[in-house]
Amino acid sequence: MARQLILTAAVCSALSIAALVAFPGRATAGTRVYEGREAAALRCANTLALTAVALSAAELIGEGEKNVMLGVTVRILDRHVEGTWAQKRAAMEVMRDRRSVPDTLEDYRRIAERCLVQFPIN
Repeated sequence: MARQLILTAAVCSALSIAALVAFPGRATAGTRVYEGREAAALRCANTLALTAVALSAAELIGEGEKNVMLGVTVRILDRHVEGTWAQKRAAMEVMRDRRSVPDTLEDYRRIAERCLVQFPIN
């Protein structure tokens, strides 16, 4: 239990830092509500990003693999979600706050492959 709490805190902190690096700037643009396909792309991006950070924090993948997964996240957001980067970052923060880390990791097991088919990055 203590390991899970430490991992959860580390993942949340690292994900926040990764989001700030990947999506610079403050969310000063107007609030945007995402629905349908764009909301699904946001969920996929959130799932990949959080899983990358969690696996890296647990030393189950290396820095290179984590960076590839975060790069896929950015490409999904760039190609499949409209709006400014500030709006996308704000939406990712909302998504992150709505889902627990264990639920997001379970999402990864269930939907990661489908995400990559549904939201191609090439």
